[in-house]
Amino acid sequence: MRNVAGRKVFREFLKCEYSEENILFWLACEDLRKESNPELIEEKARLIYEDYISILSPKEVSLDSRVREVVNQNMVDPTPHTFDEAQVQIYTLMHRDSYPRFVNSIMYKKLAQLNIQHRGSSVSTSGITSNPASRKESLAA
Repeated sequence: MRNVAGRKVFREFLKCEYSEENILFWLACEDLRKESNPELIEEKARLIYEDYISILSPKEVSLDSRVREVVNQNMVDPTPHTFDEAQVQIYTLMHRDSYPRFVNSIMYKKLAQLNIQHRGSSVSTSGITSNPASRKESLAA
């Protein structure tokens, strides 16, 4: 998740799997975490909630009831960390479910082959970490 090109290819894969909302939610949370303007924090949090948390959203991400309740409580007074638990849960879902399928996909294998053939190019397959210990690093990057 640290590498922009790797994230882009992973997003294309998720789009093919009809689960692009997971990475879009993760990216929106990353954007919110960088915000310091209280008015923008509130606006961005509301948009993230409407786009990815609301049961009425076509892009709703899959969260367990405990995390959904934490998000609902956090929305009373949004901060850049309003969605942290939800973001970790979606990251974990991608890490355990989507990413292993991505690594075994033809799309990834073609990209890896191109990377081997063109060492030093701007496209790298190493940008998405498969190491759970790196999760906090990846989320913060």
